Amino acid sequence: MVRFLLLNGPNLNRLGMREPHIYGHTTLAQLEKQLTEFASEYGAELTCYQSNYEGALIDQIHRAESLYDGIIFNPGAFTHYSYALRDAIASVQTPVIEVHISNIHAREAFRHQSVLAPVTAGQIVGLGINGYRLAILALLDMVEGKGK
Repeated sequence: MVRFLLLNGPNLNRLGMREPHIYGHTTLAQLEKQLTEFASEYGAELTCYQSNYEGALIDQIHRAESLYDGIIFNPGAFTHYSYALRDAIASVQTPVIEVHISNIHAREAFRHQSVLAPVTAGQIVGLGINGYRLAILALLDMVEGKGK
């Protein structure tokens, strides 16, 4: 069975409450349930993890190399300045798809740059929570050619 890790970074535990006009009304628990079911429909197992702490996310990325076939990662604000997360992603062979609910390129100028994008397999922005589903399909194509 294909196994993926869903990582959500800082403040994503506030989904459904934080700026719903930007991030929507779906809570993190609802999103994780939806994505777990979606992945299962494609024969994949999804493990979900959220942290507001950079080091905890780095530890998950390091562990993922031996446990998972791919990572879906919404790094939140760490996107724009975390060279430590960039280095963690670059240090593993596991493909990572960077996901953002909002279009970071159409928001405040400081959000336009992702220091992680150059070391990820791809980046999906601005498609709401559907971006996570697209990341699962993209990873399936990458690791098994199983996207429907």
